[in-house]
Amino acid sequence: MVDVNDSWTEIIKPKRGWFDVKLKEIWRYRDLILLFVRRDFVSVYKQTVLGPLWLFIQPLFTTFIFYFVFNRIANIPTDGVDPILFYLSGITLWNYFSDCFNKTSNTFVANASIFGKVYFPRLTTPISIVISNLIKLFIQLLLFACIVGYNVAFNGAQINPNLTLLLFPFLIFLMAIMGLGMGILFSALTTKYRDLSFLLTFGIQLLMYATPIIYPLSFTHGKLHTLLSFNPITPIIETFRYSFFGIGSFDLGGLIYSSIFSVAVLFIGILFFNKVENKFMDTV
Repeated sequence: MVDVNDSWTEIIKPKRGWFDVKLKEIWRYRDLILLFVRRDFVSVYKQTVLGPLWLFIQPLFTTFIFYFVFNRIANIPTDGVDPILFYLSGITLWNYFSDCFNKTSNTFVANASIFGKVYFPRLTTPISIVISNLIKLFIQLLLFACIVGYNVAFNGAQINPNLTLLLFPFLIFLMAIMGLGMGILFSALTTKYRDLSFLLTFGIQLLMYATPIIYPLSFTHGKLHTLLSFNPITPIIETFRYSFFGIGSFDLGGLIYSSIFSVAVLFIGILFFNKVENKFMDTV
């Protein structure tokens, strides 16, 4: 017999409103988030021969391909920065965003077996992906710092860091919430419209070429320059390169635009994710 004075630890409702987001509940499940972070990080390299070395191999391999294709063959300038450092700086930040976007966009499909068995806040899963990718980002930033140090010491590479480098944690934060917001928004939409999952890979590749990863923004002019400036990732990449290498320009307006976009897409993504999570098993 249940005592009426007992307090319930969980109340599961059959219907949920758009703004019925239980953020405090996510904090209560922070231990679960840490377990998911460990799972996400370990499972990727568990049965590989090189293991975590892929964290270094992948960005280096991509950087060298970009160097030979876009610098040596296409002869695209890098604003006087050593091409290896130029490409690696963009790739490091871009990989963090694309990994967050890709993996969070598959949240419902990849975790359907878990979601169908036990209750916990579904947002803990994409949040854990963003955090585990943050660990990978810091490791790759260490690689970037080592290569910068080597080029400065032995190749005479010139870097001109300035005070805007203090904005770097904020730039990572913007990348994180933008990737999380866009990912969970697509995850919510793909439970009903599965065609979006097929377009996602192509869309991310297209977005990379619309971001100044392989070229500086100063390389573009006219309408193309204006169009690329509307890409919310552009000011983040440009600000990082300016803060570290002293090239290009620091666009405060562009950074504010990226901030507003990131917060807005995160808000919309959480609303859609929250609306879909209690009935996604009927469609996945």
